[in-house]
Amino acid sequence: MFYNLLNFPLESNVPNRIQHLDVILNNYQPDIFAVCELNNESGANAILQVLQDKVSEQFRMPTFSLNTSDDEIGNQNDLQNLIFYNSSKFILESQDIVQTIYRDFNHYKLKLNSINQDSNPLYLDVIVCHLKASNGVNNQALRLEMVQDLTTYLNTFPANSQILLAGDFNVYTHTEAAFQELLDVTNHIVLADPANRTGSWHNNTNYIDMFTQSTRTQTGLGGSTGGFDDRFDLILTSSNMLSNSNISYVTNSYQAYGNNGNINCYNNEIKDEACAGADFSYNIREALYYFSDHLPVTLQLKTNETLLNIQPNTQESLQIIGTNMIESILEIKINNPSYHTKKLNIFNTLGQEVKSVPVGSSNKISMDVSTLSKGIYYLTLPNTNVQPLKFVKTN
Repeated sequence: MFYNLLNFPLESNVPNRIQHLDVILNNYQPDIFAVCELNNESGANAILQVLQDKVSEQFRMPTFSLNTSDDEIGNQNDLQNLIFYNSSKFILESQDIVQTIYRDFNHYKLKLNSINQDSNPLYLDVIVCHLKASNGVNNQALRLEMVQDLTTYLNTFPANSQILLAGDFNVYTHTEAAFQELLDVTNHIVLADPANRTGSWHNNTNYIDMFTQSTRTQTGLGGSTGGFDDRFDLILTSSNMLSNSNISYVTNSYQAYGNNGNINCYNNEIKDEACAGADFSYNIREALYYFSDHLPVTLQLKTNETLLNIQPNTQESLQIIGTNMIESILEIKINNPSYHTKKLNIFNTLGQEVKSVPVGSSNKISMDVSTLSKGIYYLTLPNTNVQPLKFVKTN
């Protein structure tokens, strides 16, 4: 699933927006959740907690990073990309940034957590983007320049790489130069629209089932209004994934999530009766309406490989809540009641104990580590078989 989060969590016209995202993620239950318009690490941690609570305890996220691209044409440092992934199915191998004139592309290399991962590793390269918005020749040129930077980056990849490019593309038609650049058959790696619905999307009801914006006509909620008339949000795959048996696209699985394909929905709000249909209930469409001015897009992947037998609901005895890149507060989840009489100890890389706190009766503990110096630390639970947890104090 890819989702434009609409300035989450700073956009506050709709109070407590996370409750609506909770409904959406609990219903779809993705294994990879890619996002744009994420404002800060606090928002990332809140989303990770929802995924761990409602989808799988095994959800993790990469290191949160701020936009690094040149922002001479607009301050984009509050709009970040990120993914969240089910670590029972995927292992994060690396993350990288592709700088452009406007906003970063964020690249996350995942390895399938299969029984043959050592002898026959299978990788999925997930790239998240948010291209320059708005119509007009100048904005189209900026989108093309951004995409050309990605093409150059992809030239360094193995030709058989399996790639997902997920994002808010902000293109109004498939003929726009930026979109054509991605699908160019002469590229080292050729991308494809797995939905096979390329065309002139804007205000064209022949593509009503692909529309992702806007979920709203009412003003005052944040984001764009105008109703349902654009296909801005897409997930593209490398063309080999349309037939590759290692990791491949499941035919006809692509969806604009929340879109019932009802032609009466054109220029209306997603929660309106005009947008009703068999696939998505009013409750789901209402949650989508209040959370963002975009709809998510989803697809399914399949593999012939056998995954390791890790049960999604297996709870680790000791967990760091959210990222392990800590500024001041380290939050810990205790899943074994027998540990409530013990103490949590923090050691530095020299093996020196720098902090100790009792576990107590709560299954969640907040530890203030603001006084620790920058660096790597290890959290331990003495006299147990629990493996130490590593975290990084960032400032």
